[in-house]
Amino acid sequence: MSQTLPLRLHHHAWITDDQEATRRFYEDVIGLPLVATWSERDVLFGAERAYSHTFYGLADGGALAFFQFADPEDQREFRTDVHFTPFRHIAFKVGRETQDAMRERAAEAGYAEPDTFVVDHGYCVSLYVTDPNGLMLEFVVDHPDVARIDAERRTTAHADLARWLAGDHTSNNTWR
Repeated sequence: MSQTLPLRLHHHAWITDDQEATRRFYEDVIGLPLVATWSERDVLFGAERAYSHTFYGLADGGALAFFQFADPEDQREFRTDVHFTPFRHIAFKVGRETQDAMRERAAEAGYAEPDTFVVDHGYCVSLYVTDPNGLMLEFVVDHPDVARIDAERRTTAHADLARWLAGDHTSNNTWR
C-alpha cells in the first residue's frame, strides 16, 4: 500500500493586529521576504469583510501568512487569544550561519529573553523567537550526524512511544 504525503507546507495563517509591525519583524529581523499582499473583500461567515492577507516566503515555496481585517469588529471576531506556551510553535530548518544572523538581528532589534532564547537539544540547536503577534518560531540547526539520529528514531519510534505510554519516562536523548 502506497501512502501519499503532503508535498510541503503551503502556508501557515495567523491573525495580526498590525501588518507593518509584522512586516518589520519578518523582513527586517527574521529575513523572510514579503512575497504577496492580497487586499480582498469577500462574503465570509454571513458578512462582507475587507481584509489584507500577507505572505512571507520560505525557501521551499511555503509561506507564513497573516490576516488583518479593515473593520475593528471583524478583527475582534476572528482574533485568537490563545494561552501562550513555548510548546506551541512553528519550527524551521536553517543553517548555522542563518541562525546566527537571525540571532544577531533579533538582539539588535531589542529582542531578549523570554522573547528569544536558544536551547541545545543535543540532536539540534534551536533559536526561539516570539513575533509581535504572540506566535513562537523555532529555527533549528540539525546535529552534524542528523541522518544517523533520524534513522535510529524512525526505527524505535513506536517502541519509544509504547514505553512512554506504559509509564517509563526515562530519557532516550543520548545526544545531550
